Amino acid sequence: MTHPANEAAHRAASDAERVAWVDERDHLLGGLPRAELRGRGLIGRGTFILLFNSRGELCVHRRTLSKAVYPGYWDVAAGGMVGEGESYAESAARELFEELGIAEAPLREHGRFFFDEPGNRLWGAVFSAVSDAPLVLQPEEVMEARFVTLEQAQMLVREKPCCPDSLQALRLYLAAQG
Repeated sequence: MTHPANEAAHRAASDAERVAWVDERDHLLGGLPRAELRGRGLIGRGTFILLFNSRGELCVHRRTLSKAVYPGYWDVAAGGMVGEGESYAESAARELFEELGIAEAPLREHGRFFFDEPGNRLWGAVFSAVSDAPLVLQPEEVMEARFVTLEQAQMLVREKPCCPDSLQALRLYLAAQG
């Protein structure tokens, strides 16, 4: 468990981080601090990475209580906001490494979607990766993680609070798989 002062410092740095700012059609308008984008109800870009192991199990994780959006919720995807000057693919690779410690796993893109909820408006790009490397959790962002079958993931979604934007990403992925 991380120290509360470390979590507060991480959150302040995260809120000051400059992220991609876009319009309703995903046209880039520039970059803004994350907290300003959220506070003004503007639209950013985000990535969602569905991490599977070679048995086809999906990595689910629980977000820390210090997260600004969906604290303590279960999440079916790693990911985060696309940084200013960063592509969706660059962001996906960075986020997968930062949150779960997975590097150099080939990423496959499955499409994009618009998510619009108060405090969380974004264009999301959905990626998947397969890796059996050990998970290395980022303590400021991830409380716990495990691999589950898709059926177990569907049960988790019914029983626990889960990030709605990631659930939309999972639905897009599953629809693309047929």
